[in-house]
Amino acid sequence: MLKKRSILALFGLLFILLFISACSNNTSSTGEESEGSDGEDQTTEEASGEKTLIFGRGADSIQLDPSKVTDGESIYVTNQIYDTLVRYQEESTEVKPALATEWETSEDGLTWTFQLRDDIKFHDGTDFNAESVVFNFERWATSAEYIYYGYMFGASEEDLGGIIEKVEATGDYEVTFTLSESNAPFLQTLAMPPFGIASPDAVEKHGEDYFKNPVGTGPFVFEEWLPDESITLSKNEEYFGEVANVDKVVFRTIPDNGARFMELQSGSIDLMTGLNPQDIQTAEDDQNLQIIRRPSMNVSYLAMNTDKEGPLSEKLVRQAINLAIDKERLISLYEGIGKPAKNPLPPSLWGYNDDIEDYGYDVEEAKALLAEAGYADGFDITLYTFANPRPYMPQPKVSAQAIQEMLKEINVNVEIIENDWDTHLNVTENGEHDMAFLGWTGDNGDPDNFLYVLLDKDNAKKGSAGNIAFYKNDEVHDLLKQAQTEMDQEKRTELYLKAQEIIHEDAPWFPIAHTTPPIAASKNIVNYSPHPTGSEPFNLLDIEQ
Repeated sequence: MLKKRSILALFGLLFILLFISACSNNTSSTGEESEGSDGEDQTTEEASGEKTLIFGRGADSIQLDPSKVTDGESIYVTNQIYDTLVRYQEESTEVKPALATEWETSEDGLTWTFQLRDDIKFHDGTDFNAESVVFNFERWATSAEYIYYGYMFGASEEDLGGIIEKVEATGDYEVTFTLSESNAPFLQTLAMPPFGIASPDAVEKHGEDYFKNPVGTGPFVFEEWLPDESITLSKNEEYFGEVANVDKVVFRTIPDNGARFMELQSGSIDLMTGLNPQDIQTAEDDQNLQIIRRPSMNVSYLAMNTDKEGPLSEKLVRQAINLAIDKERLISLYEGIGKPAKNPLPPSLWGYNDDIEDYGYDVEEAKALLAEAGYADGFDITLYTFANPRPYMPQPKVSAQAIQEMLKEINVNVEIIENDWDTHLNVTENGEHDMAFLGWTGDNGDPDNFLYVLLDKDNAKKGSAGNIAFYKNDEVHDLLKQAQTEMDQEKRTELYLKAQEIIHEDAPWFPIAHTTPPIAASKNIVNYSPHPTGSEPFNLLDIEQ
């Protein structure tokens, strides 16, 4: 009898425990939270049991139509939503198939034919095919607002199509490009995020609002955008590539570097960019965190507006400013993540001219050049900077203040004007600045993507300028255009070496640094490989439980 009662008691206790467990599981599965929870601290395991990656960043995206933006915050998100015809290898800028499975080009380099996948649908359920590719390229070639198309294919107000004469659907799943001239970086260019293929139906449906209703074929599907707060994406279960390991990605905007790092430490976010240099060691010492470094393919710079009447239109003045800034002192603000730059190209790219000697730091020589140019008494000038950190410039305001102090030594009085990221891009593209900070992370591993985009006269148009120094040198232009059509890399290298010599002499920039940007992550983020181009799809990474 005693044994029977013990067994009954044991079964009763077991039943109670199971009932409590079931109630707890039911509460989790319905997404109900305990009293006092605002849901902000749910990261890798949401109440529903889904894996959610929360990515912290310093600024919101400008828009989610990748063909209209050049900023990293927008491209980070669009890289998850869209696919391109070809894509880069996981850790390099070598090209591999994506929406196109194979391709061939004519001997003269003027005709490119791509075979496309025949088993893909856009996120809205419509078919991907050759006609959808043609639709996108024709869309980009009919309006100057698609700035990247213009940068990379030489489009102008007179010829919006640039070097692409026509794009044809030569089969249901075959596309042929006809170029007006050979273009050495053409294939590399097609892998760039701005050439992500959008759903024609979605573009037509949303019209001017398409930029906030993106539809591609990529590993993640757009769900929601709360401006200046967050963007939410969900896994594309039908993705033709490797289906994502995480169910959702949330991009959270947290402007302050320190606040963002505190949220990482507390577990509110899983991954972050824009780490203060002084917090790197703290992260490395934290057993719950890790530092992952992005391979360097970038440059930060101080651009001088050569198009404005006044001192900066004089080469001697620009050279004097280069001599008056102590680059080593400026680089110390990067606290180990930056190396001094002397060229617009990073040294990791072929075509880099290592024979060029940097200006060095020489205040007396700077004063002499100013006197020779007629500015012995100095002048007043503005320096525009951005509030949020960038991968190539972790402390923009402090860097601006350092330059302000240094230029006082040559009687150049600098007024610092700080704007949010969106405003900064707008004012510099329109040439409102005297001097301005900016930087660039390479898109395709080709020198053309730095020198032509950032310093050619073709890209010095107010309102859409990639060349915010508004530097216009006909000899440089001829060299860069010749390099685009030359298919022999050794000959292209010679052209780029010469172009860098002229640019160095003309001094439209004060080149600052090349960085290896640190990314801080929780320890349970695995299989994450940052790409040299500055962003990557998140379908390969995972979150260990």
